[in-house]
Formats: sequence, structure tokens, C-alpha cells
Amino acid sequence: MTALDPIAAMLDAYVELGELAGAASLVWHGGKVVQTACVGWRDLEARLPLQRNTPFRIASMSKPVTSLLAMMLVEEGKIELDEPIFHWAPEFEQMHVLRKAGGPLGDTAPVQRPMTFDDLLTHRSGLTYAGVLSGPLSDAYQAALGGDIDSHVTPDDWIAGLAALPLIAQPGASFNYSNSTDLLGLLLARIEGAPLEEVLRRRIFDPLGMKDTSFDAPHDRRAGMYGFDSAGKLMLRTTGPQNSFLPERPKSMSFVSGGQGLWSTLDDYLAFARLFVGGGEVDGVRLVKPETLAQMTANQLTNDQRARAEMLGMPVFDAHGFGRGLAVVMDPERAAATRCKGGVGTVGWPGAYGGWWQADPTDGSVMIFLAHNLFELEQLEMGIGLGVYGAIVEFHGLATKLKAESAA
Repeated sequence: MTALDPIAAMLDAYVELGELAGAASLVWHGGKVVQTACVGWRDLEARLPLQRNTPFRIASMSKPVTSLLAMMLVEEGKIELDEPIFHWAPEFEQMHVLRKAGGPLGDTAPVQRPMTFDDLLTHRSGLTYAGVLSGPLSDAYQAALGGDIDSHVTPDDWIAGLAALPLIAQPGASFNYSNSTDLLGLLLARIEGAPLEEVLRRRIFDPLGMKDTSFDAPHDRRAGMYGFDSAGKLMLRTTGPQNSFLPERPKSMSFVSGGQGLWSTLDDYLAFARLFVGGGEVDGVRLVKPETLAQMTANQLTNDQRARAEMLGMPVFDAHGFGRGLAVVMDPERAAATRCKGGVGTVGWPGAYGGWWQADPTDGSVMIFLAHNLFELEQLEMGIGLGVYGAIVEFHGLATKLKAESAA
């Protein structure tokens, strides 16, 4: 850290206060990296510092990556957005919807139309997450699917188990944050005839030089996961809530979570994020046409769907829309930095463990913030673990000022 870098100084203050074990930041503007910092520890107990190539669990920052792969297949004509997914997963041909969310699993009605690939991309599939609801469906999700990130259920059994459960809404009717992207990733693997990680590496990671992005990471380099005890003190976490991830991912595990399972680094995710300010191209490597990227980054939700969308009981899209796999700024003045905040068309989607990014095509900038900050929902209600959101907001403000100075 240098005293001349206000972002590093700000992050250091959060580490000193015990709000974060460590954090990494990067700002790309004017065709170059104008700021980067790695502050604090990848291993707090051993006092091993974070480094620029330290891999973090990026959680739901995985979703835009898997969604981009889907849009690449759309562009190639391998799938269509309005195509029913049962063409590739006949398990989903006969679906039913709960008459009341949280109600008995047998109290259902038939779907009014099949679930499509676009429903998965926009989280309007009618699927949910086990941890979002309480009641019979939540229990059934956990029993059928296992851990959200590390699951011993094989991909085919995972797909079949999910298909056997009722939806919470009609396909296309409403935004419900869900396992949609996980299902999407496993279907893309079926279509390509190879494991999802192999497809991502061949189609996205290798072309962009993302050598440190995968569904696992070297133990001696990765950032440890830190949470908080009941008093709000940092503590090492070896497993996720509801065993979402394990201390070590078994080599034999075939399930991968395209929605939340990737590890990545500052520079790897920068290579990916630059696609969204480069019209689908980075350093001469084109992954999608500009018009395909425009399809991905345009809001797809109706005004009513935006108004009704909630996560953790809070509105999601007051000033944002949702494209295909990521949020998009529609009202720059009211947009919350914790989602993404920039000019109209700025995109991003954060991760549950403190990862955050945005790409602003109006000024060609990318911002990335990586941390490991795991907390339980009941801790959030007590104000424990909120420091990471303060750090992201401060980072965004300082990075915005830095961009203005570098452009002057």
C-alpha cells in the first residue's frame, strides 16, 4: 500500500477495524489500469498477504460468465432465446407451479407455457433458491440438489431432481433470483457435449487469457473465506451456509455451479469485464458481435416485474433493469453503487461473498472489488458484516474521482 493511493488507504482502514480480512481493487480507464491495490490477508492466521494474482470465490459474479456463454451459443444458432429447454432437458416437459409459495408441494397448477432459455437468462423461470423460501419447497430443494456450490449430486441427477419440483411462479411471469443460471450452465454442457468448465475454458477463459479462473483454486494461493462470530469478530470459515461449499472440493465431484461456483482474480475478471466496454472484443479477441452483446445488456423486465422484484425483502431494480445475466443502469442518479452505478447502460452483478464489478460503456471504464466476507442472514439483521458494503461504496466514489482526474 502507498499513502498516495486513497483507495488502498481506505481498504487498510477497514482491515484495521476488523471489518474485512483483506480486499483487492482495480480501476481500468483510458485503455489501461489506473489503480490497483491488494490490502490485508489471504490467510489472516498465518499473516500471508493478498497478492494481485490471489483467487477469490466470486460467487454470483459467475452468472454473467455463464450467461455470456449462452449468448455465444445463441449467436451461433445452437439455441434460441425463446426455445423451450425441454428440447435439451426432456425432464422439464411436464412442469407444475405451486398455487401458493410456501404451500404444500402437491397443491399445484400446470404451467401455461414451457420454460425457455430466455427465462433462465432473466431469472423469470419460476425457479428459486433453497435459502430464499421456507417451507416444504425449500426442504425439497436441499434434499434434491445438495450444496449450492459443492454438491455430490451428479449433473444429470441434479437436473432431474430440480425438474421434479414445482415452480414458484409461471415461466416468464416474474423475476425470482434462483438456480436458473446453474441449470443454464448444465444445459450448455449437455449441448456442447463436455463438462461446463471445459467448455468455459475453451470458449472464454483461454481466448481471454483467464488462466486463474476455474471451479477450484490452488490452496496455497487462494484467499481464505472469513466470516464473523456472534460478537462480530472475524473468523475463518471452512464451509458455507447450508454446506453450500466444502473445505476442499473433491476431485471426483462432477457438479459445478455456473451461477456461483467460480474462483477468479482481479486481472482475469478484468479481461472478462472489458468485453462490455469493447463491444464483445478484448485486445483483438472477439467473443460475440456487438449486437449480441446489446441483447445481453438491454433490460428485459417489464416495469411491473422491476417494481415487484425483491431480494432479502428489499427492492432490486428501483433504478436498474436486468438484462441477460446482469443488472443494467437505467437511472444513473438513483442507481445504488452496491449494484452498479455509472452512465445509462452500465452493467454489473455482485457476489454474495463481497465481490463486485461494473463496466461502464459510456466512458469505457471497469471497476473491480474482491473480498471474502461471509455472513449469515441473521448476522446481517444485527449489522454484522455490513462493512464490505461500505467499502464498496467508498471504493466506487474514490474510483469515480480517480477516473475524472485521469481524464483531465
